Amino acid sequence: MAKKSEDNSVSPPLTCGLVMPISAIDGCTADHWAEVKNIICDAVSAIEGLTFVPKLVSEQDDVGVIQKRIVQNIYSSDIVICDVSCKNANVMFELGMRLAFDKPTILIKDDKTDFSFDTGVIEHLLYPRDLRFSRIVSFKKSLAEKVYATYQASISDPAHSTFLKNFGSFKVAALNQTEGTPDQVMLDMLQDISRDVSRLKRNAFSVLNKNSPHKLDQMSDIHSAFQTYKEVNGWAGSSFDLIGNDSFYDFMEGHVNLRFYESRKSLVTAVDDYVLTSV
Repeated sequence: MAKKSEDNSVSPPLTCGLVMPISAIDGCTADHWAEVKNIICDAVSAIEGLTFVPKLVSEQDDVGVIQKRIVQNIYSSDIVICDVSCKNANVMFELGMRLAFDKPTILIKDDKTDFSFDTGVIEHLLYPRDLRFSRIVSFKKSLAEKVYATYQASISDPAHSTFLKNFGSFKVAALNQTEGTPDQVMLDMLQDISRDVSRLKRNAFSVLNKNSPHKLDQMSDIHSAFQTYKEVNGWAGSSFDLIGNDSFYDFMEGHVNLRFYESRKSLVTAVDDYVLTSV
């Protein structure tokens, strides 16, 4: 285990990003990966002299767009532990980004997964896929020592490199980061969410049209009736507030082409579907 510094000073918390599978793959269940994550977190949390906060790079306390969050955490984490077991595609992609940033990275894998050609030059710490207790104890000790040593090397040696130094001199990739006011940050987040909602709406209409050719005409008909409702009633509130409103359904029933519907219930269902995909 890493040794505590002699002055017993308390180091500020450091971020330890985790890149690893989380869902079933190659015979390993989601519960298996949850157990592997617990093992890694136990090892990192037990390091003496440095305080690391381990968490998946997809995790964040605030609300935001997950892809942007992942890239930001991959870049900004003080150290990253990457489990390449089973060669999960997302994991390998995220590892590639971290190595391009040339920041402290530790690779681990289970004893059933072959080494990858491109990353074979990097030392891997091995653990048993069956998570046998006696070998896991040894693995946790080795991982804690590796994290401590790698981080200390990265801050003491400006030329420290996990990967790129093996192939020559390169200009390391970086993220452009600008400071902004809280209002600017909130506006950026809202714009990201708006783009995602628009994409979901397009996908929803695409699925409707694919599953039933007349669905798009039906949605267009409901859209026209809904716009008329807003104009006639001066409606400016949330569309969600109209769900379950009988007078709203009465109006829509009188302004849509009823040939699309077998009953009022099917009309209400179609109107609700439109409202949920049009906000």
